Amino acid sequence: MARTRTDSPLLFDLPEGPDFSFETRGMARGLWPVAGLDEAGRGPLAGPVVAAAVVLDPQRIPDGLNDSKKLSALQREELFLQILGSALGVAVASVSAEGIDRSNILKASLEAMRRALAALPILAKSALADGRDVPPGLACPCEALIKGDQRSQSVAAASIVAKVTRDRMMAAFGAQDPRYGFEIHMGYATERHRKAIGQHGACGRLHRVSFAPFRVDAAEDC
Repeated sequence: MARTRTDSPLLFDLPEGPDFSFETRGMARGLWPVAGLDEAGRGPLAGPVVAAAVVLDPQRIPDGLNDSKKLSALQREELFLQILGSALGVAVASVSAEGIDRSNILKASLEAMRRALAALPILAKSALADGRDVPPGLACPCEALIKGDQRSQSVAAASIVAKVTRDRMMAAFGAQDPRYGFEIHMGYATERHRKAIGQHGACGRLHRVSFAPFRVDAAEDC
């Protein structure tokens, strides 16, 4: 399928929040439904990368959609429920820490997006992906949008779903193994997390041992 990428020279002049213009453009071209794609968890030292695909109902778009990083945890949770209750289709997929180590974080992120799109209960005719790259192997045309979660409401919705889902997964991991405090830092390289790694070593099932400061032979079975 045709693949495009958008590198706007005016990204420094983004509006206050995302809108539905990219989706409306897709409708006009006969490419509806349009799915927004985004991921959460590219930077952490531990846990999966999680992606979401969302097809919004143009008549029931929740107020306040934005890049998940610009929202509080409470705002994300509230919007997450609104998205699930109003969207035409929502799907989530992930690639584990082990999967990330077998390839790399970019490939794993794009693969998670591909899986999420394929899992939608509604067949998308086009997609909008956050970032510079289009996931390979999609069954429909896709446009890559730099800062897409600040430009497209569908991508913003996907960013919220991916973030909330991943945070819940990390909280569950923290409950299973309290040594690392996953439920607090979500796997990011905080001082507390680094100290826990120094004390307990790397947990091979959850830590990305291909990332600094790990070595593959330093992982323990936990």
